[in-house]
Amino acid sequence: DVQLVESGGGSVQAGGSLRLSCVVSGLTGKDYCAAWWRQTPGKEREGVAAIYTGGGMTWSADSAKGRFTMSVDSAKNTLYLQMNNLKPEDTAMYYCAADPDCPTGDLYRYWGQGTQVTVS
Repeated sequence: DVQLVESGGGSVQAGGSLRLSCVVSGLTGKDYCAAWWRQTPGKEREGVAAIYTGGGMTWSADSAKGRFTMSVDSAKNTLYLQMNNLKPEDTAMYYCAADPDCPTGDLYRYWGQGTQVTVS
C-alpha cells in the first residue's frame, strides 16, 4: 500500500517560516510526480508546487515563487516544502500527493491526510 504522512504544520507569525515534510511509503525505487496542494474552507484546492523525483521537472504556483521550495530526499522517501516569508493568505490545510503516472491537475492517486498551517 502507498501511504503519505505529512508533518510540520503549525502556527506562525507573518514573515516566519515552516518546513512541511511528507514521508512516502510504498513507492520505494520508483520515480513519481509529487505535489503540495492547499485548501481553505469554501475554496477550491490549489496547487502550490510539484516535482518529478526522477529529475527534470519542478513547478511552483505564482503565489509560491520566491518564497516556497519543494524538494525530495529519495534516500529518506521524504518530500519537503520549505515555506519562507509566510503571509496570512497562506493559511490553509496543506496536502502532499504522489502518483507514478504524473496526472494533470489534482488527479493524483495518493494523498496524505493534511497538515494545518496558520499564519497570523
